[in-house]
Amino acid sequence: MQLTNRFQIKSEHRIIDFLNSQPVGRISSIDIDGFPQVIPMNFVFVKTQHEMKMNSTPINSDAIYMHSHPFGEKIENIKRNSKVGFEVDQHVCFLPSYYFHPTDASQADTLYISVVIKGNAFMIDDAIEKAFALNMLMKKYQTEGFYESLNQSMRSVRAVSVIKVVPQDIRGKYKIGQHWTPDYRLKMAEKIIRREGILNSRQILNIMGLEEDPTGKLYVKREPVM
Repeated sequence: MQLTNRFQIKSEHRIIDFLNSQPVGRISSIDIDGFPQVIPMNFVFVKTQHEMKMNSTPINSDAIYMHSHPFGEKIENIKRNSKVGFEVDQHVCFLPSYYFHPTDASQADTLYISVVIKGNAFMIDDAIEKAFALNMLMKKYQTEGFYESLNQSMRSVRAVSVIKVVPQDIRGKYKIGQHWTPDYRLKMAEKIIRREGILNSRQILNIMGLEEDPTGKLYVKREPVM
C-alpha cells in the first residue's frame, strides 16, 4: 500500500491542472452489446468555482465538458446508460532496460502521468449551459483570444451537442522520478539525455524537476511531487 500511495496524485489542484494541460481525453461508454467504446475527445474540466446561473439554478458540480456531433454511437450509448469512464494520460519517457541492468529486459520502465475518472454523462439541452461549456473550451484551446464569446441565442450553439460528465471518482497516478533519490534522479537524467538528445530531453527533465545551470550542469530545481 505504501508503494501504491507513492504513485498517487494526492493534490486535487494538480490533477485539475494536469487535465486542462492535456489536449485529448478518452471517454468510454457502453454500447448496445455491452462492450466499452472508447473515443478520443477535446474536453475541459470545470471546477465549481466557475459557477454560473442557469435558469436561476446554480451549476454546482465539477464537470467535464465536450462538444460533439449531434448523432453517433457514443451519444446513443450515453442516453441508454449514463455511466462512463474518462481517461487522460501523458507518456513522459520510456526507460530502456539497460538503464537498470545490462541484460534483464524486465527492468524496462516508463515515466508517465495519468488520471482516470468514473462518472455519469448527460447531454446538455439548456442553451445557456451549452454556451458556457463552449466558451470554457475556447478559453482552454484558443488561449490567444481573437474571438467573440458565444451566447445562447446563436444558432451554432443550439445546433451542437455538448456532453457533460459529472465525476463520481477521480484517481491520478504518476511516476516522474519522485520514487528516486535526487542523486539517482540526476544519474537517470544523464542517461535520458544520452538516449533522447538534449533538445528532446528538456521537457522530460522539467517534468522530473530538473534543470540545467548556465554551464550545462544538471541540478534539482524542485521535487517532482504531485
